Amino acid sequence: MLLSALYRYPLKSGQAQTLAESSVDALGLTGDRRWMVVRADNGQFLTQRAWPQMTQIGALHLPDGSLRLEAPGFASLNVPVPAADDALRGVTIWRDTLQVPDAGDAAADWLSALLGKPLRLVHCPAHRARYLPNGYGLNSDRATFPDGFPLLLIGQGSLDELNRRIGRPMEMLRFRPNLVVEGAEPFAEDRWRRIRIGDITLRLLKPSVRCILTTLDPATGQRSPDKEPLLTLKTFRSRDGDVVFGQNLAADGEGVLKVGMSVEVLE
Repeated sequence: MLLSALYRYPLKSGQAQTLAESSVDALGLTGDRRWMVVRADNGQFLTQRAWPQMTQIGALHLPDGSLRLEAPGFASLNVPVPAADDALRGVTIWRDTLQVPDAGDAAADWLSALLGKPLRLVHCPAHRARYLPNGYGLNSDRATFPDGFPLLLIGQGSLDELNRRIGRPMEMLRFRPNLVVEGAEPFAEDRWRRIRIGDITLRLLKPSVRCILTTLDPATGQRSPDKEPLLTLKTFRSRDGDVVFGQNLAADGEGVLKVGMSVEVLE
């Protein structure tokens, strides 16, 4: 088995960056989901679930940690990392509330013009990351702005089997994984508890619950009229009322992941 793809999402619900390698720490891939768009009035986070036009936001993690925003018809904008303890804004992501620095008016104006609503851009420095959902991981495990966990892994064999059942190919990026593993049988990752890639040990914590976001074409933002792949997933991947596909995980320690590295199942 090998690591066949790496993806980073600098802006929550923005476009993916395809990587050949990435450093990894307790918060996941460097620069992954460190930025988030929120409503200006109440700090509630935005995602493609309700805002499919966010599929058109290019968001690049730059070497100094800053963010470059791009979108069709808009001039690109470089957003510097705000001071970690200045201009704090209260934000809500699912059941979590936290105080994080606001990225300033230029980014807010750019996003508000693009999406047609008063918005703000916020950043999550490492010391303001939130803890994982109760009952999962270690007490020290934390995450920035993903839905709940630092990393998401999907087996290529699992997507191949799903596509076979649907009868046409679905893009891996509909499921927004960080790590794709090739060479395992379909849904083998459901049985893994710990794996090693390079020098990094990763703990698999919880199946990933899927939603209507998977029905969006990641390139166009158009929704599948036949509700695929969610419709087919419901027929064979339902668990206790949820539809699951892929596994959430956390890393022990720090290191570097490179596409092509071997994947070893430890437990």
